Amino acid sequence: MEESLTLAPQSDLKLVQSLIDGDEQALHALMERHARWVRGVVFSVLGDRDELDDVCQQVWLSVWRNSRSLQDAGKWRPWLYRLARNVALDAGRRKTQRRRLWQRVKAYLRPPASAPPVDRDLIAREQHQRVLDAIGSMSEAYRQVFVMRHLDGLSYAQIAQATGLSEEGVETRLVRARRLLRGKLMGNRNHATA
Repeated sequence: MEESLTLAPQSDLKLVQSLIDGDEQALHALMERHARWVRGVVFSVLGDRDELDDVCQQVWLSVWRNSRSLQDAGKWRPWLYRLARNVALDAGRRKTQRRRLWQRVKAYLRPPASAPPVDRDLIAREQHQRVLDAIGSMSEAYRQVFVMRHLDGLSYAQIAQATGLSEEGVETRLVRARRLLRGKLMGNRNHATA
């Protein structure tokens, strides 16, 4: 197994070199040859099949975008392994962050247990609308990065690329957006209970 990970099969060397040179057909041929193996790597990191296809697609997109960073075609397999593993780890972190954010939003939206069931549904809908209104009331600069990060699950690097900001700028806007949202929701909550 170690030999298969450290050395590219002889039949892959030309394809990998063509990929490095920007040949899209070489990418497709390598995808056909290694798709199953990449799926195994991604599945070993994620542990479930829900996002497997999407993450594998992200891996191959990253292969295309980063192929010029591969200096030695003979090191194709370890390079591909690291790339696939890192993309899967990032996807797992995004999923965890989305789950945590959703848990916080659900905790906020949970109506009081003392309310009758009909009132609880009404309260939950009203609170959900307050969250949407709070997000919608943010300036576009904050709303955009917030949605890209927490609803679309994009990484700081992806948001930076899409918006033209630096990764530090993305992080700063996200911190401020979360603070604004928390302030608006806490203000609404305090106002609603008063």
